[in-house]
Amino acid sequence: MRKKAPKSIWIRSVVIITGLTIFIAMGWSMYQKDAAKPQKPAAIPKNQANQSKHTTPTYRASYHFTVPDKWKNDPQRPIYFDGKYHYYYLYNRDYPKKNGTEWRHATSTDLVHWKDEGVAIPKYTNPNGDPWSGSVVIDVNNTAGFGKGTLVAIVTQPSADGGKQEQFLWYSKDKGKTFTSYRNKPVMSNPGTKDFRDPKIIRDTQRNQWVMVMAEGTKIGFYESDNLKNWRYTSGFQTENIGLVECPDLYRMRADDGTYQWILGVSANSKSTGGPNTYAYWTGDFNGEAFLPDHSEPEWLDYGFDWYGAVTFEEGKDKDKYSHRYALAWMNNWDYANNTPTLKEGFNGMDSIVRQIRLKHTADAGYRLVSQPVPNLERFQTSKKSLGTIKVEGTHRLPVAGDAYQLEADVSWSTLKNVGLRLRESTDGKRHVDVGVSVDGQYSYVNRANTGQPDQSGKYVESKAPFDPDKKKVHLNILVDKTSIEVFVDGGEVAYSSLIFPRLEDQKITLFSDGGPAIFNNVVVKHFSR
Repeated sequence: MRKKAPKSIWIRSVVIITGLTIFIAMGWSMYQKDAAKPQKPAAIPKNQANQSKHTTPTYRASYHFTVPDKWKNDPQRPIYFDGKYHYYYLYNRDYPKKNGTEWRHATSTDLVHWKDEGVAIPKYTNPNGDPWSGSVVIDVNNTAGFGKGTLVAIVTQPSADGGKQEQFLWYSKDKGKTFTSYRNKPVMSNPGTKDFRDPKIIRDTQRNQWVMVMAEGTKIGFYESDNLKNWRYTSGFQTENIGLVECPDLYRMRADDGTYQWILGVSANSKSTGGPNTYAYWTGDFNGEAFLPDHSEPEWLDYGFDWYGAVTFEEGKDKDKYSHRYALAWMNNWDYANNTPTLKEGFNGMDSIVRQIRLKHTADAGYRLVSQPVPNLERFQTSKKSLGTIKVEGTHRLPVAGDAYQLEADVSWSTLKNVGLRLRESTDGKRHVDVGVSVDGQYSYVNRANTGQPDQSGKYVESKAPFDPDKKKVHLNILVDKTSIEVFVDGGEVAYSSLIFPRLEDQKITLFSDGGPAIFNNVVVKHFSR
């Protein structure tokens, strides 16, 4: 039998219980008062934060890659190994107070969701300054002598010798989690030029050698190596009227007509001549030492204002690595890089969605790259609204709204001046970003003049590309997120990527036509949620 507790214990118990009751009552009262106050935004988790689920109003993208905190800029070309895509990007943990970048690492199996893996190459750990852009390759055959399958990165650093841009080698023996500096001396010394950076390395399997392209002012330099340590200059490709070039790219693709073509790409600025400030490219032939273009003038993979530092990379899961590639870019612009509402939430840095690019042959324009959103993106859409066919003469507001969605429509007309959509529109219709076709002007466009956006100078508000008005129809595939819009015109023959900063409550969608009726057919809106 259990004995009764002494009287003194019972008295103490009553006192304790009474005290706890009062404490709980006071705590509940304080909670109710706090709950009535406006709440501060929730802290963003340190892992890949744009995958977190919460209801706190935020400018953090719903389905784009965003830096967990602080700052990001240039993407580094992702590679596929060990069942994942490994992506490195330039990150500044001290932003906005101090400069200096390092390589931060993220992994993905679907090219939509990314897991943060932390810093792989930290800054200021050797005498050569902070690591800038470069590229990493898998040394399958142990050409560099660090072991088969070692990851080898060639990275630009402003060396201790006067801050000259030179190339240094880093290698990883732990599947890309951390990299070790090979030595304090460069594997490629500066040849005497101010700009000597952003090495991009590929394996030329036809000739069993490593090939590098380098940004050298307005020139792209070509180099070859047997072991990733000793490099020999082979030729230079001189660009014209596109300003300083950065982040060069070189790859081989099979076009839709079955032929194999080489593509040379580069991030460039042609604003002075009325062109884009994104990714220029040439199709042609590469003979192992030099690139021979089909045309002297480049094409552009994006006509928006914010698709810079782009990289393309191979399909990892498919044996056919030539029928298509993937591409992504930093969604920002050095003209206004620090102007973003996300700074209030402790971060500044977003990438475009990953695109799938293919090479198409046309009778009038030759070989052109076309791009579409990566197919896996559709797996993460949470709702779909099909609106069928809508005739518009003037304006027509849709019965759906949102701040993170994909909208597709086929638009046709007989006679009109202008047609398109107003997106992220305010309830009173005064604020919106416009996507459409100026039939009179013979161009498609994205215009962000009537919504919040980063360019305070007012120069860069409408981006446009030539459009043939005789077609009298257009297919629009539009991706909208919290601070971005990406548009793919006619199967991705033209693409636009631009930052927008609408008020969070501006979520209406309106169709419009000017100068005649238009038919919006197969109108579908697919929503994303965090």
